[in-house]
Amino acid sequence: MKTKPQPTTNNLQPATDNLQPATDNFQVSTVMIWAIALFVTAVFLWILSDIVWHGVGQINWEFLTTAPKNAGREGGIGPILVSTVLILGVCMTVSIPIGVGTAILLAEFTDTKSIFGRLVRRSLDVLAGVPSIVFGLFGNAFFCKTLGLGFSILSGGLTLACMVLPILIRSTEEGFRAVTDDYRLSATALGLSRTTTLWNLLLPAAAPGVVVGLVLGIGRAIAETAALIFTSGYVDRMPESLLDSGRSLSIHIFDLSMNVTGGNANAYASALVLLVLLLLINGTAAWMTEYWLHRRVESVCKQSAISNQQSAF
Repeated sequence: MKTKPQPTTNNLQPATDNLQPATDNFQVSTVMIWAIALFVTAVFLWILSDIVWHGVGQINWEFLTTAPKNAGREGGIGPILVSTVLILGVCMTVSIPIGVGTAILLAEFTDTKSIFGRLVRRSLDVLAGVPSIVFGLFGNAFFCKTLGLGFSILSGGLTLACMVLPILIRSTEEGFRAVTDDYRLSATALGLSRTTTLWNLLLPAAAPGVVVGLVLGIGRAIAETAALIFTSGYVDRMPESLLDSGRSLSIHIFDLSMNVTGGNANAYASALVLLVLLLLINGTAAWMTEYWLHRRVESVCKQSAISNQQSAF
């Protein structure tokens, strides 16, 4: 009777040897990823500590509320803060409805393989990489001269909206595409309309993608300099309307650091205020999203409880 040959350790040795290089490569990749992450974090902390060290001593209530004096070497940034908030408000007011609406159109009503969808997505990807100076020249030619808005906060905000839209649309679209089809199929089975499905199911599920696009858009808009030089202007007085010229914080920092001798102290303080303002806006956006989602969940739970009570009776 023939016996079945038993595997020996020599036969198993090559398989074990093949696993060793893969393990070594994984360890090397892990070390490289951690090294890059630590390097980026160290650079960020170094820049942040330098700004805080040189700028925190200049910040007080008078600095935040008074107008600049002596070409910005003295005084504060009160009118500049107002202009920055107004420019950002115009930008977000215009870009959010258009951006979310276009993202819904591309994600829910346009086939991924259609010519229209491909052209729009390719155009958005190209626009996202266009230098800001090009947007500034476009805004100056179209909004300032063709539409007759001149150097104004409205021109600057509309130009920034054009810059923010590609990032906002693509991020929001990916957020909607990340939602599984189970939501759509369940809503269809229940006979829900397309509008109800979008508002009550898909939009809350895609909220993280919307927030990512919003935060990226705000980050690019609030720190923009080149585009606003050609559209909103250099004037550092308090704006009386959206048609007045206004200087943003980013332009003020650029002017103090590059054109004004002895303005580095206020430039550091203005940069610190800009960072704090950006963190506050991003934190507020994230908190409002969480609050809105929590309220939506509570509303759905209450409606379910009422329906259960009615069916029980």
